[in-house]
Amino acid sequence: MIIIDDYLLNPEQRLYWGYLVAALSIAILYYVVSPKPNSIQLKTVFGKAKAYWFHPSATLDYRYFIAVWLIKVYLLLPLLLSAESVALYVNLALQKLHSPLHLALPNWLITLLYTTSLFLTSEFTRYWLHRWLHTVPWLWQFHKVHHSAEILTPLTFYRVHPFENFLFGLRYALTVGIVTGIFLWGVGSGLTIYTIGGANIFIWLMAMLGGNLRHSHIYLRYPKALERWFISPAQHQLHHTYQFAARNYGGYLSIFDRLFNTLQTSENIQQPTQFGFPEKMAKPYRGLIGLLKQPFIDCWQLWKKTK
Repeated sequence: MIIIDDYLLNPEQRLYWGYLVAALSIAILYYVVSPKPNSIQLKTVFGKAKAYWFHPSATLDYRYFIAVWLIKVYLLLPLLLSAESVALYVNLALQKLHSPLHLALPNWLITLLYTTSLFLTSEFTRYWLHRWLHTVPWLWQFHKVHHSAEILTPLTFYRVHPFENFLFGLRYALTVGIVTGIFLWGVGSGLTIYTIGGANIFIWLMAMLGGNLRHSHIYLRYPKALERWFISPAQHQLHHTYQFAARNYGGYLSIFDRLFNTLQTSENIQQPTQFGFPEKMAKPYRGLIGLLKQPFIDCWQLWKKTK
């Protein structure tokens, strides 16, 4: 029941039931309206459902989700820095430099600026942490857990090593804390954001527009002009291929990929038929224990090579 409350009933989680229903609706519509030969008949889709949902990689996602949830709840959460603590520190630090500004802005404008700033700053820091997870060798050993998935399901989103979860939790606390601290110093207390069901309105909209299809085999493209601003499911699926892993680091937005030359649109690229790693590289990641321990083994090997 705790997992249901934490995920299926929580609009701040990707597995919120409303987001799943929206993704399923978009997927069905996609298959209905897509012209042949670029689509599959619904009968074929449902006929292959068993092979998809019960693929060894998919069932590993399910087991790993439960295991890591337990690790996060009992080991990681007590260690994480809180956004509130960061906000308080930033606010006090700014007050030492200059007295609070207390800008007299309309409440609606403050809320709009705060909501937008949180979203854009979060996307920026998410982009760079994700990029470092690919480009810094020892960090990549942990991020390989996520990219080891051979079948993409909504639960693949949670196929993340606990250490990477810790890094993203730290990123969240610093991002939200710094932005909030600046706003507290600039406009005072009583900050609120525009929400739907308790989730940032921007996050809610992006999730309702097919966020869960990014980790799926529904190759939903956006027009090229739109993919220069927003990451489509197709673009993220390309990121999960060996060929395009160094592209499309963005979460919901592709503006930072475009700004820092890592954008890859899906134009003229066929739907990937294989995800994950080549066979020899993939083998250690096909078990629950392997997903948890292999990054440490690989980091040890890296360290020995540098000696």
